[in-house]
Amino acid sequence: MSARYTMQEMSDLNHDGETLLYPRMVITDCCPTAELAERIAANSTFSPGEAAGLIRQLADEMAAVMASGRSVRLDGIGTFTPTLALEHDKKRETPDGSGSRRNATSIRVGGVGFRVNRRLVSETDRLCHLERAASNFVRQRSPYTPEERLNRALSYLADHPWLTVADYAQLCRLSRTTAGRELRRWLADPSSGLTAKGSGSHRVYVRRPAKADGQ
Repeated sequence: MSARYTMQEMSDLNHDGETLLYPRMVITDCCPTAELAERIAANSTFSPGEAAGLIRQLADEMAAVMASGRSVRLDGIGTFTPTLALEHDKKRETPDGSGSRRNATSIRVGGVGFRVNRRLVSETDRLCHLERAASNFVRQRSPYTPEERLNRALSYLADHPWLTVADYAQLCRLSRTTAGRELRRWLADPSSGLTAKGSGSHRVYVRRPAKADGQ
């Protein structure tokens, strides 16, 4: 069975206003554990139940290993690394030490990063047979007005220390190109409540500090 692809807007990396298109696979659904276990059983001596149990046990053991401050490398799949985040109601610690210092009770595991093994990419490419989808290309249109998109960004920043272009694109259902362009417009408007830190691929967006009385 072939996979389908469409052409979608590409991020404007040079900021020259040109809109480019790049191929994107159409993901039709998500393969659940039960189906994956059936596929493993069909090509091994394990029963579907045994395969499903091994997958669940693998997840449990990975969590235990990462909880001890280690990464997990699965040959042919990739490397999983835990990442930390502050509890939602805690302020960030400042580099100059002027603010409160964060202790372990205010920090949690906020996510798990994944770095794919090249073998998995190569094997997926070898098995993949692509066909172009019927539509010429996908142009994402946001269901929100500009004002609603700004409010969604500010609400997100109430619970997160920063916002990336990818975060804004996902929040507002925009392409990355359009999301980046709109964030730059918000930066140019002091009343938007947004400002930026960093530059280039390291730029993130944060709440603009409120001016003190009399300023």
